[in-house]
Amino acid sequence: MGRSGKTRTGLIAALDVGSSKICCLIAQAHNDGAIRISGVGHHASLGIKSGAIVDMAAAQNSILTAVSAAEEMAGERIREVLLSVAGSNLSSQNYSATCFVSGKEISENEIRRLLGRAGEIEQPFDRELLHCLPVGYSVDGTKGVRDPRGMFAEELTANMHLVTAKAAGLRNLASCIERCHLDIECAVAAPYASGLACLVEDEIDLGATIIDMGGGTTSIAVFYDGALIFTDSIALGGQHVTNDIARGLSTPITQAERMKTLYGSAVISSSDELEVLDVPLIGEHNPARPNHVPRSLLNGVIRPRLEETFEMIRARLDTAGLTKTAGRRLVLTGGASLLAGAAELAGLVMEKRVRIGRPLRVRGLADATSGPGFSSAAGLLRFAVDRYLDNTTDPVGSKPAHSGARFGRLGQWIKENF
Repeated sequence: MGRSGKTRTGLIAALDVGSSKICCLIAQAHNDGAIRISGVGHHASLGIKSGAIVDMAAAQNSILTAVSAAEEMAGERIREVLLSVAGSNLSSQNYSATCFVSGKEISENEIRRLLGRAGEIEQPFDRELLHCLPVGYSVDGTKGVRDPRGMFAEELTANMHLVTAKAAGLRNLASCIERCHLDIECAVAAPYASGLACLVEDEIDLGATIIDMGGGTTSIAVFYDGALIFTDSIALGGQHVTNDIARGLSTPITQAERMKTLYGSAVISSSDELEVLDVPLIGEHNPARPNHVPRSLLNGVIRPRLEETFEMIRARLDTAGLTKTAGRRLVLTGGASLLAGAAELAGLVMEKRVRIGRPLRVRGLADATSGPGFSSAAGLLRFAVDRYLDNTTDPVGSKPAHSGARFGRLGQWIKENF
């Protein structure tokens, strides 16, 4: 799965398998790092719940439909994809490793050997290593070194951020992709990819938290000093809000989603009592018996669930000791972030300045596919190009030789045995 460092040109395919939709982007990469979209395909996610596959056949059909649409639009056939990994199974840890250089010049080989030690760390039997990302280096006790190549030192220390995911979920996802006759070039944590697509350089340097609000899960990533320093996820998303509405108002799921999109808001207004909504009841087909409820009742269902989500995220950051390091900047992305009032509520609960994040560094996205719901897929393309433009490190410090390496071996094992 890992390839030698080189400039990446030609076709790149990104596959974002989410709980509410599956998106495939096919793009052309150029020598200067520019990315131009040539094919887009997306389809409702079937057989996927909270980021995990619950029906292999349904998920396979959804993936094939999205990929086929992108291939038809691009006029190309793809064989490999970069895959986003979301779900409620992401976690991270920090690790430090030291090697002695004996006064010699630090070369790329020393850095690769040092970072390679992270792959030797024994992970729990139920987890797989996705990323080994250098956070920073120390040269003879001098901290804050971003690139030690060419420096002379006696001792070199690398601080690394390791991102892992549940092995069973990865095996199911890899098996489903293989059944679609596709190879997995690399797997990338979804919030990491979203950060690459949505954050500007100053946010990555000064500190920012990105929250990717999907249909079944919400993923978190914290960037600081040019590096990804924290990753986590919780099993709450936009579909949970929809289900709350369906239960609270006794209406079908499709009607609950429609009302959430058209009339729902996380910010309650005094005028909500004056606006009346027609809410079809489950099993009722008689239009002569309308069911009218005030809009305040709908928003009264939405706000508590979003408050719970943001409070859980804040608690995770507090537990990790990142309240100050994460900075005052919060970027919301993902399809569920488009709910009216979500950004305002996040600012109140998290006590940060909030903006909605959209793909900023990819050309050719139409208006319909340039919103927050496509951030993760666009970030996969940015990840692919940036990792090949730099022979040693991936964007924001990720390592090609180890990012997704074990997952690559997992895909190879599935291909050989099934």
